[in-house]
Amino acid sequence: MAVHYSKIALALLAGILFAGFCILGTWQVKRLFWKLDLIERVEQRVHAPATDAPGPAAWASITPQTDEYRHVRLSGTYLPIFNTLVQATTALGSGYWLITPLRLADGSTVLVNRGFVAKRASIGAGTPPGIVEVDGLLRISETGGGFLRENSPATQHWYSRDVAAIAASHMLANVAPYFVDAKEKSETASDSPVGGLTVISFHNSHLVYALTWFALALMVAGITWWIVREDKRRRARGKKLDPSQESDHAGQD
Repeated sequence: MAVHYSKIALALLAGILFAGFCILGTWQVKRLFWKLDLIERVEQRVHAPATDAPGPAAWASITPQTDEYRHVRLSGTYLPIFNTLVQATTALGSGYWLITPLRLADGSTVLVNRGFVAKRASIGAGTPPGIVEVDGLLRISETGGGFLRENSPATQHWYSRDVAAIAASHMLANVAPYFVDAKEKSETASDSPVGGLTVISFHNSHLVYALTWFALALMVAGITWWIVREDKRRRARGKKLDPSQESDHAGQD
């Protein structure tokens, strides 16, 4: 009787594992198609004609899903007194992003990542005077800091482009909840930061994960089939070698 219950328990466990792995595999397939759709939408945003950057009335509705990497344009006056350097690693090496607030005509402010500079001394890199036109990609604020490093507003050591924290450290008001990565050659002076280094990359291993879960489901099914087959063979051999059955046949003879 105990053996019978053990077989039932193993069968239930195998069924649960098989169903669970299939569910996880199916979920990863859905995530794969979601990610491919996201990548396609982002590519369309990046290469679409520039539109006006969202103003204060639209700030509350901005989300990564609908606005990240939008190609936008804006004009205003840079406030270089509030320049901020954020540690960066780029194709040009290690250095900093130079973030400068741009004061718009309506009085609002947008932080602009003007590009890469190699040294902290470059925080004073020549800022274009007067009204400037900025063409770039809308980016969502990066809160918290970098890997194992927290931003330190008090010492102006920044490891992520945290819009709210940077704005608060300079006591700036009416600041957009996003920043803009300036595109290449937005500034042409020899000592200008290098723009256009935005890396658009999405980690997409959902197909690998899906195949892994389905493979595990097949392994469970295969092992269960093998156990059932071996159990049947063992019982069949046991019946052939059962001496009580042989004595019964002998008595009948």
